[in-house]
Amino acid sequence: MSTRTVDWTALRRRAEQPAAEGLRERKKRLMRQQLSDTATEMFMERGFDAVRVSEVAEACGVSEKTVFNYFPTKESLLLDLGEATMDALRTVLTDARLSPVEAVLAILSDELRSITSWLAAQDDATWAEAVFLRFGMLIRSTPSLRAYQRDMADRQVALAAGILAERTGTSQDAPEPQIAATALLGLWPVQFQSLGRHLGQGLTPDQLHRAVSADVGRAARLIDSGLRTFGAAAKTG
Repeated sequence: MSTRTVDWTALRRRAEQPAAEGLRERKKRLMRQQLSDTATEMFMERGFDAVRVSEVAEACGVSEKTVFNYFPTKESLLLDLGEATMDALRTVLTDARLSPVEAVLAILSDELRSITSWLAAQDDATWAEAVFLRFGMLIRSTPSLRAYQRDMADRQVALAAGILAERTGTSQDAPEPQIAATALLGLWPVQFQSLGRHLGQGLTPDQLHRAVSADVGRAARLIDSGLRTFGAAAKTG
């Protein structure tokens, strides 16, 4: 890891990189990416707790205050892509042409494609896969990162519950949108666990995408029938 630099920006969903934006917006987006990418590289190299935010700021040539203007916490420097998932939920889950499961599977497939496309672009597949495994290990071995990840998941569930409630004309506090949102967001850990399980098995990026998508699809089918009757059930509850 220390001899190579990961292009973390290449893993971001294309939706985060607008085709048309003003100079000010572009500078802010690039600074945010630089801060997150630099911090991620430092955390991966030295460990999360061993790196101070002031060191990330110095490496990027900005003040520590500037870092916190972009990221409210140290943890969000590493786990910033959760916000991209929030944005995708606001856009895709609100699309009435898609069932809730179809919408979530579309988001997950897009996120997975970003990963497998990056893997396909690397010269050393073993090194690239090791990067992902180390990233996951860093999160699992750091209590504050696990706590932040749980908090982000709670925020995503709350957002999804609100969207589902609006789609079905029910209250967000009703049990149906709450359990439906929890089930849908549960597909994210299924995808990441499947990705970790299939990495290192010699699969091509396309094969990896198909294998992980198949696992996620199996899990989705378990909740799809219930979610398809969710609207009617909520209105009669």
